[in-house]
Amino acid sequence: MKLGTIFPQTEIGNDPSAIKDYAQAAEQLGYNHVLIYDHVLGTHVDRFKDIGFRPPYNHETPFHEPFTLFGFLAAATEKLELTTGILILPQRQTALVAKQAAAVDVLSGGRLRLGVGIGWNFTEYEALGENFRNRGRRVEEQIDLLRKLWTNELVDFDGKYHSLSQVGINPLPVQRPIPIWMGAMAEAAVQRAARIADGWFPQFGPNADGEAAIERFRGHVRDAGRDPAAVGVEGRIGLGRGSEEDRGSLLEGWKRLDASHVSFNTMGAGLASPQGHIDAIKDFKKLADTII
Repeated sequence: MKLGTIFPQTEIGNDPSAIKDYAQAAEQLGYNHVLIYDHVLGTHVDRFKDIGFRPPYNHETPFHEPFTLFGFLAAATEKLELTTGILILPQRQTALVAKQAAAVDVLSGGRLRLGVGIGWNFTEYEALGENFRNRGRRVEEQIDLLRKLWTNELVDFDGKYHSLSQVGINPLPVQRPIPIWMGAMAEAAVQRAARIADGWFPQFGPNADGEAAIERFRGHVRDAGRDPAAVGVEGRIGLGRGSEEDRGSLLEGWKRLDASHVSFNTMGAGLASPQGHIDAIKDFKKLADTII
């Protein structure tokens, strides 16, 4: 089981030195990867009143842009895998994502893992000129096109949402193709991930319900004619929930469920500084070394 950290982007601030120190500390501690979230825009909560939804983030919540951040971290680290968990793919132009991801993969020496999903913030889609309503239908074609662009010098593609003729990206990525994971919880999206993704980011703990959900997911993988052992599952553990003993139990739970990856989230725990986040991932790594 590979251990990662979730980049504390809503709390780490904007000092490049602090961002570099955090990533280098994670690498030196022996973490496998650093995972980041994605939002291009924040939105005032009043925009969601009509649909009765309170968003987890708003216009006051800071987010560093994933590909730009990964370009910086590629130069600041040597071994750390760079993971999005997730990039909101349908609100972006597919060919541009292919180019940006390939650039990160080249500059990092093949260390990108691209987690994608469809998101929940319709206002971002509005601002970026993409259709929020058909995002689930479009994402599957996007993933197909990404893989073709990453593995061929020239691409011809005639789909429902994309049409390309004799074009390609240069340079191609080191990984051909770059691994694509999916974040999904709705049943249709989980089935889609089981059919086409290299791995899955579920949003639950390793309890009885979580175990049943993972078994359903792996059943969908088998139904798609794929080997469940070849499709990863990444769990998450938060600092702000429970004691160190509780976190150890969660890690043991993910190990029992054969999760391929687990990431540790230090946001929302009241840490006052970037150094506080570094100290927290240091303590968790000591705990993890006794379990993994």
